[in-house]
Amino acid sequence: MSSQSESKPVESETPATNSNNILYEIIYSPVNLILTLVIVVLIYKIIKSKFGKIIEEAPAPELPKIRKDMTVAELRKYDGSQEDGRVLVAVNGWIFDVTRGRRFYGPGGPYAAFGGKDASRGLATFSVTSSDKEYDDLSDLNSMEMESVKEWEAQFREKYDLVGKLLKPSEEPTNYSDEDPEDTDTSTSPDDKKAQ
Repeated sequence: MSSQSESKPVESETPATNSNNILYEIIYSPVNLILTLVIVVLIYKIIKSKFGKIIEEAPAPELPKIRKDMTVAELRKYDGSQEDGRVLVAVNGWIFDVTRGRRFYGPGGPYAAFGGKDASRGLATFSVTSSDKEYDDLSDLNSMEMESVKEWEAQFREKYDLVGKLLKPSEEPTNYSDEDPEDTDTSTSPDDKKAQ
């Protein structure tokens, strides 16, 4: 009997020791360690890419507001490549200061083709190209495309500051120094106003 009592403790230690060994082998196997390391590195990169950019991007200095009408040639100067980085975009005859969206409309952005230009035709046709014409009157756009331009104009009005009108050749600019911004009717495009 004494031999049986000695063997029982040995038998009870063997399954526990075996399960510890199996658990140890599973956790510390080279494949699992490499996979764990890869997962940790990927999580680190994801967190750094999402939150690192926010920390790295310095807030853009607040630029003074511009309130004036411009020709297409004057508008071209504001493509984000000048020293202050200001970006203006024209939509449906109105010019908007999109400097807050510089990473989209400025140099290197996905919509950089619109920076400093009339984006109406590109927005109407869902094409990231701007008009190369001196002044694009949009008269050849169909009703669905014009409706799209008006929807884009409404979105720009909600998000960005209005600068002024995009002037046609030989059109005189409005003097905004005598008017308050609230007094200026900007609910319709400049062409719609003249038709009324």
